[in-house]
Amino acid sequence: MTQLTPNRFKGKLIIVEGIDGSGKSTQLALLAQWLRSQGLAVAFSEWNSSPLVSETTRRGKKKMMFTPTTFSLIHATDFADRQERYIIPLLKAGAIVCADRFAYTAFARDVVRGVSPRWVRNLYRFAIQPNLAFYFRVPLEVALGRILGGRDSIKYYEAGMDLNLAKREEESFRIFQGRILEQYDAMAEEMGFHIIDASGSIEEQQAQMRRIVMERLGDAVASGQILNQEGTTHAFEATTTVL
Repeated sequence: MTQLTPNRFKGKLIIVEGIDGSGKSTQLALLAQWLRSQGLAVAFSEWNSSPLVSETTRRGKKKMMFTPTTFSLIHATDFADRQERYIIPLLKAGAIVCADRFAYTAFARDVVRGVSPRWVRNLYRFAIQPNLAFYFRVPLEVALGRILGGRDSIKYYEAGMDLNLAKREEESFRIFQGRILEQYDAMAEEMGFHIIDASGSIEEQQAQMRRIVMERLGDAVASGQILNQEGTTHAFEATTTVL
């Protein structure tokens, strides 16, 4: 298994992964909302959102300047800044950090772009090992239907147009996402992903997530290890009902 940095802090790190259109962002938002309803301190982090490199990333994408390696390095820089300035301080304080995409996104996307798997995994060895990693597995056609049905266009790099997979953005996007899906499936067991059937109903997926969170993190909450909004300790409510 790829060696990430063990989480030795009081807080817990929960991450979600999956191809575009898998519904992972919706499920993580629902989970974070539920955790807050339990009185717990919850923070949220999103892939490619560091202000340190946002302008550089924007310009590079606009001018189509990125090579696979520079694209990988700019994302790793973004990730490192968010972890150092945001994620680690929150984990030290004892909060639950919910991250929409993590290092595994780079393991999938960068490899599809032709970057060495060994190189990119070594690049992210500083990443904190998540306490829970959810992988939302969904059939490619279902994911594509969700994305293509709700947008007028797909962005250049999002569609993998830099790889010359196809002339049309929609077809390139299909091939690109299919290859990323293969990478996720290949690493699922190695990385210890909790696999969620993302073709099921929103309620079913959320109930499954909550059950796993209660099983894995319930003791930490009950012992007072997790920061509580009210400054008190209590166990999770024994329910997975999605309202």
